[in-house]
Amino acid sequence: MSLALVIFYPSLSAQPLLPTAEAADNGNYYVKYIGQFPSKEGDKTSGFLERLGNLILGGASVQLNKPVNIVAYNPASFWILDQGNGTLLKNNGGTLSIPKALRKNKTIMSSLVGITSTGGDGVLFTDSRDNKIYHLSAGGTELNVFNATVFLDQPTGIACSPVSGEIWVAETGSHRIAVLNKNGELVRRIGKRGSAGGEFNFPTFICIDNSGLVYIVDAMNFRIQILDAAGKYISSFGKQGDATGYFARPKGIAVDSRGNIYVADALLNAVQIFDREGNFLYYFGSQGRSEEQFWMPSGMFVDKNDNIYIADSYNVRIQIFQLMKGEKDAKK
Repeated sequence: MSLALVIFYPSLSAQPLLPTAEAADNGNYYVKYIGQFPSKEGDKTSGFLERLGNLILGGASVQLNKPVNIVAYNPASFWILDQGNGTLLKNNGGTLSIPKALRKNKTIMSSLVGITSTGGDGVLFTDSRDNKIYHLSAGGTELNVFNATVFLDQPTGIACSPVSGEIWVAETGSHRIAVLNKNGELVRRIGKRGSAGGEFNFPTFICIDNSGLVYIVDAMNFRIQILDAAGKYISSFGKQGDATGYFARPKGIAVDSRGNIYVADALLNAVQIFDREGNFLYYFGSQGRSEEQFWMPSGMFVDKNDNIYIADSYNVRIQIFQLMKGEKDAKK
């Protein structure tokens, strides 16, 4: 007699329409699928453009392996952390490439997790196993260790405040948050292990909105914590479960232009949306390989135009959506 391993993924069972995101808008919103990278099989036009770009830039051997996080400028230009390849990749108009500094360095980074843009100065990304934050210059030609003078205990999620320029990083191994200045020097640390407000149990992903509010995935407390720019606890929401409004394995987090909070859940294979007070609004996604389905989604990003990017890790792709105003059923 042989035994088969069966893996059960819980699924969400109710999908209400998204209520008004702002009372002043007096209207509804929905999430629309707009595409994926790499392009879908059978999309001959996109496939041809990708092959042509790879031929011109010499990147034909570069393929996604296990994308875990993303920072995007627009749907045609974004950075991808690829844990399977152990490196950072750049998509530019459908052409995937490894930045020059990483090709030259030839370092395989063993546990890539978090990434953030620093504006015009490039990107920062974390390697949780090597306890490092790397800084890659905007042109991709220079790579440096950002936290050279600061020890970080398993750095994972990372975000740059658009208000102060400070760099916030989750130290998952010590259940706390480290805040660094623009030079990679330690400014302060926030939190300790626990379940009270401002305490953490394996914090992971982080995002910061345009007002400086900080949103932290407090993974094993199964909640999202919101802190002010100084690190003071404001509020939290969420608990463990497999129904809408609950979390099973919360991962990536992002905030749109209306203040709605998006949380990717790797076990629910879905993205849930909450308002600023933590009220559940809407979700999209289910387990599968088709468009608008996920298999262990991880990091995510929302750009200034409310395009939503999901690292669909085990489907080896980036899925892209957009927040739309109106009634979904009316948009055929």
